[in-house]
Amino acid sequence: MPRPRIEMANVVLGARDARALADFYERFTGWRRTSNEPNWVTLRPSDDCTGISFQTEGHHVPPVWPTRADAQQMMTHLDIAVDDLDVGVAWALECGARLAEWQPQDDVRVMIDPAGHVFCLFLWSFEE
Repeated sequence: MPRPRIEMANVVLGARDARALADFYERFTGWRRTSNEPNWVTLRPSDDCTGISFQTEGHHVPPVWPTRADAQQMMTHLDIAVDDLDVGVAWALECGARLAEWQPQDDVRVMIDPAGHVFCLFLWSFEE
C-alpha cells in the first residue's frame, strides 16, 4: 500500500480552560487564532506551518517536572526556538509562564505554562 502524504497540522495541549491557555500562547507567540470555539482553540503562525491547538479537559492534571514515578507524567513538551535566550525567558515570564526550578542544560531553559505544561526555550539562528 502506498503511503499517503502526511504533514503535522497541530500539536494539541489539554487544559482545564482551553481559551485561557490559548490566551497565553497567543500573546507569547504572536500567532493568530484560526479556530475559537468554547472548548477548542487553534493558533497558527503567519506561514501557516504547524500550529498549536488547545482542548478543554475537565480532569486535566498538570505534569510534575522533573518527572517522578508517583506523579502525573509529562506526555509531551514543546521545544520553542528563540533568537535570544534571556529575552525569550523574560518574555515568557511576562506572558505568565514560570521558570522551572530544575534546569538540566545550560543552553536550554525549561519553562512551565499557566496550565502546567512544560516547554523548552533554546537558541536558534533564524534566517531572514
